[in-house]
Amino acid sequence: MENSKSKSTGSGRRDFIKKSGIVLAGSSLLYPGSTFGAGYTGKDNQLKVGLIGCGGRGTGAAAQALQAGDDVVLTAMGDVFEDRLEGSLKELVKIGGDRVKVDSSHKFLGFDAYKKVIDSGVDVVILTTPPAFRPAHLEAAVAGGKHIFCEKPMAVDAPGVRRIVAAAKKAKEKNLSVVAGFTFRFGFGNRAAFDRIHQGAIGKISTVSTFRYGGELWYKERQPGWTDMTYKMRNWYYYNWLSGDFIVEQAVHSLDLMSWAMKDVLPITAMGSGGRQVRTDEKYGNIFDHFAVEFTYPDGAKGYHFTRQQSDTDTRNSVDIFGNEGSAEIHPGRIYKVNGAEKWEYEGEENNMYQTQHDELFESIRNNSPLNYGQQMANSTMLAIWARMAGYSGKKITWEEAYNSDHNLGPKDEDYDWNLKWPTPPVAIPGKTKVL
Repeated sequence: MENSKSKSTGSGRRDFIKKSGIVLAGSSLLYPGSTFGAGYTGKDNQLKVGLIGCGGRGTGAAAQALQAGDDVVLTAMGDVFEDRLEGSLKELVKIGGDRVKVDSSHKFLGFDAYKKVIDSGVDVVILTTPPAFRPAHLEAAVAGGKHIFCEKPMAVDAPGVRRIVAAAKKAKEKNLSVVAGFTFRFGFGNRAAFDRIHQGAIGKISTVSTFRYGGELWYKERQPGWTDMTYKMRNWYYYNWLSGDFIVEQAVHSLDLMSWAMKDVLPITAMGSGGRQVRTDEKYGNIFDHFAVEFTYPDGAKGYHFTRQQSDTDTRNSVDIFGNEGSAEIHPGRIYKVNGAEKWEYEGEENNMYQTQHDELFESIRNNSPLNYGQQMANSTMLAIWARMAGYSGKKITWEEAYNSDHNLGPKDEDYDWNLKWPTPPVAIPGKTKVL
């Protein structure tokens, strides 16, 4: 068969866009110069944004929001740490200039800062705090009638996921946009490859394997005057009740790709293993440094996920998909190949996936055509939580058992306080640790 390749110009990309129903709004095509969509409701022809969670990802998300159109202004910010807020504001002023309109009365600090940002008159909120806080923040944003960008993951436990599902349903009823930070779904190469796979280019899928291998991350030394809660919030990544463990906080991207390959059909069982081989110091809290999990789907297909965070090891971020008529190899940002009856490799335009998320979010608001990724983002988050449960316990767990679990990892929303001493559970031991 003759090779079929996607080109970066011409009708190929336009046909793909029409066929897939995707709205692609590049920032170079946005305002000024265009008229607002019929459903645009921003006051004074502006979309006011509030940032909740001013760390590196929050700062990046706010920067991308500002680049999604000259009608976007940042008017409020909230965080628990003043240095994070002020550092973020300084960086955002460099990017947004006079469209960053955060005065002293719109800088909010503390565990209730999110409520003040939501109540400050903004149209859109960006939710980028540690994952433990996402359910409460999403609920409050929906109750306040705000459009939402929320970074992955959406929760750290099953009760949190169920709250996300309920909030997303209410957002749909209110015609609010909810766009999730599952970045890879916004990549042009990924979209083109998965579109071909879903059209049957490799036949019926039997196996999907995903790898997310990387090194270790940051750590903040304890400082004089810090309470136990301050220390843990500065190092939230290493406590599963704040982050969900790294398979939930980071490797959830790979599980989202697995789910995308399977058209978001849910598996029925998960079984796996995991542990700590090199990240054994007490400073790393109670999270693992590796997992390996097998999912079984209703039709017998298998999904395999492998992830680790260990220094001086080889890195890998890949998806391999096997069907009865071929296979596909995807390394997001680098390789998109389909080897079926017709060989195909994407050679089209590469985009900034982070930027496209915000371009599409703000375009949906202007056009009164809400995007709501609520169920997908909740399901993908739950896959990662389920995988963690399987790895921690070493037991085969069904979807129903995992999703209906009433086990909360952390404190109640109202109990967060700088003097809180929430006990950190011991590191899980497969075969001994109970997760149900």
